[in-house]
Amino acid sequence: MVQLKEDRLNSFFREGRTLIVPIDHGHAIPVPGLEDPASLIEALNPYADGYVVNLGLGQAFAEQLEGKAVCLRTDVYKPDNPAGAFVVYGAEEALQIGASAMMNMCFPMHKNEEGILRDCAHIISDGMDAEMPVIVETLPYGLGMPDEYTVENIGFAVRMAAELGADVVKTAFPTGGSVEDFRKIVDACFVPVIVLGGAAMGDDEALLTMVANSMEAGAAGIAVGRNVWQHANPVGIAKALYAIVHEGAGVEAAHELISD
Repeated sequence: MVQLKEDRLNSFFREGRTLIVPIDHGHAIPVPGLEDPASLIEALNPYADGYVVNLGLGQAFAEQLEGKAVCLRTDVYKPDNPAGAFVVYGAEEALQIGASAMMNMCFPMHKNEEGILRDCAHIISDGMDAEMPVIVETLPYGLGMPDEYTVENIGFAVRMAAELGADVVKTAFPTGGSVEDFRKIVDACFVPVIVLGGAAMGDDEALLTMVANSMEAGAAGIAVGRNVWQHANPVGIAKALYAIVHEGAGVEAAHELISD
């Protein structure tokens, strides 16, 4: 059974690296860009290794997702909700949609830290029973709080998620941090670390530089959603990100691919 869990996790990675596109925002905040998930998935499939989905989207677009690694979002995260995030699904639902992993939020130092950590532990335990890997998305204090994403706070959040039992840790590149700062965080984590894109930047060079720095620091990949499907050219930016993650392209070379 351990091999089954390993195989599921490996479905997200090519030679140890991954480019995941989260499209799980529709249950949390109203955002443009996800009006036609079927066409979006089909367009991005040549570059995406996997997707993060909510249950409804995973059910409705199983045909388009076929052949790609699928990660089920197990919680609902609400920036303005006192709970921060709360679990709604588990391994049973992940198996029903053919998912290869689950993802749950973790907000260390949040005012509801106790509840959030209990939820994460529950999902990790559920995943162990079902041989379903868990990606823990960990952000200090909460969602969309870059001032709190310091090197020290991100370092603690990443290690906490790994200590809880995450198979992969997803986090933000630390605000104001250097490649060397992030390398120390990645090196101190004993499971793969992937870097999120966050809110749409509107700055291709900044996004590509952040991704290149993350990979240089030893990240295993990226999970970039809004900066892909809210981009004026989603396929072009996905191609550029793919070049950095899987082909080792530099920022300048990757940037040229956006308009190809």
